[in-house]
Amino acid sequence: MSEIDFSPFDRLQGSQLSLDLVSLADLLRTSFVYPPHSIYREVKLAGTGFDPTQDLHDHPSYHYPFQSAMASSRPPPKTIGENELLKQYHRLLSHAVANATASMRAPWLFQSGGKDSTALAIALAEARPDTCCYTYLGGNEENEVPSARLVASKLGLRHEALVCDPARAYDRYLAILPRLPLLTADFAVLSYADLAMEVRAQGGDGIIDGIGADEYCGAPLHARERLLGLLARGIPLPSALYTSGVVSHSFKLCFALSTLQMHAFERYFPGSRFSDAEVDGLLGRELSAGSRRRLALFRPDIDAAQSKEAVRRIALTIVESGQLAKGMYIAKAMSLRLAYPYCYEPLRDWVFHCVPDDHLIGPGGVNKVLMRNYIAQHFKQLPYVQSKGCFRFDLCGLASRRFDQVRDFAEQARDVMPGAPAWLDKHRAVLGNKYFASKFYLLAVVLPWLLGRTRGAKSQAE
Repeated sequence: MSEIDFSPFDRLQGSQLSLDLVSLADLLRTSFVYPPHSIYREVKLAGTGFDPTQDLHDHPSYHYPFQSAMASSRPPPKTIGENELLKQYHRLLSHAVANATASMRAPWLFQSGGKDSTALAIALAEARPDTCCYTYLGGNEENEVPSARLVASKLGLRHEALVCDPARAYDRYLAILPRLPLLTADFAVLSYADLAMEVRAQGGDGIIDGIGADEYCGAPLHARERLLGLLARGIPLPSALYTSGVVSHSFKLCFALSTLQMHAFERYFPGSRFSDAEVDGLLGRELSAGSRRRLALFRPDIDAAQSKEAVRRIALTIVESGQLAKGMYIAKAMSLRLAYPYCYEPLRDWVFHCVPDDHLIGPGGVNKVLMRNYIAQHFKQLPYVQSKGCFRFDLCGLASRRFDQVRDFAEQARDVMPGAPAWLDKHRAVLGNKYFASKFYLLAVVLPWLLGRTRGAKSQAE
């Protein structure tokens, strides 16, 4: 994946850009903007599944070519030796990291301790042994530091850990806001800003990010995803239900009820987000329907998908548009180079076309079998290789320590989001529940960005 060229966007002046309020509804509903759109009406983004030569303004077309059913050349199981597969995987992954980091003087790997970052660390130890590893301890639900530290130590890589301080992370995000080119509300954006600031402070000039492999390695559904898919029925529920009695203090109950209101496809998107009714209330007009209609662009591929796994793979391509954007925007704002080795085309194409199915998804829905086997050559057992959750952040801590500041932002941004002050006042007492704290997070990310960029926003609803 080549470095992103922001020069066409840089040439646009502020007076030439107007906010797309449907994209703002996207951010509140999903935490990212549906591609190929952006927070500005005049700017479209050619992400995964989009041809950059097409008209992305009036006639965008989406097609994802990396579905398992399209890999007609993939060899049958047991036709290629295990050693041969592992050697080729190592060769291509090493080429990917060497190519992606060639322009970096002092690269830092954002190392979660999971499969993707562990495999990258193995390749980096050979191709870029000067790489430093950084692991973020975001909360008390999971501790990824021991796994990441063990990996780095055995491979001879320097390792650092950063404990989440939500107030520090938020202050750092606010500091780079004026230089963020576009907006996404990914649930790791504050963590990313926090880590990127540390990399810069320690003399680093580049970030290595381990996302991008899920799309072509496969996305098997497990029992939890299947259950959530069954629960997602698109049933509107009264908002008072969430703030009543025992429900208001139970994340699991709130999450289950919110799932009932969602479309099944959008439940594949991570996190607790605002309902359609809440979005319309926050924005003071009916904009959630316009956000929902954007899913129609992906409907032909969704309808043609031959399995639930194939549908989820499409969802991953959409979600990763926001996840990739988070890194791109923050790296741009901080003048850091950014590498996504798993987006390296020779590696992607070899895995998709030349790796047997049983080395992508194994019995019982085990994902990334080849990557697991690659890691097992160096580490017989690691935490999080078998099971790993999401990148964590102290959501409730952010709400507790920055409520008044975000409430002030909401007051100042009434012209764009008139319902935000009332929502914050109504839910202040329940922000110790991470279901509501997740929504607070979205407001905390979006509101201050809006304050400096509200020109033309009132007239841009679709």
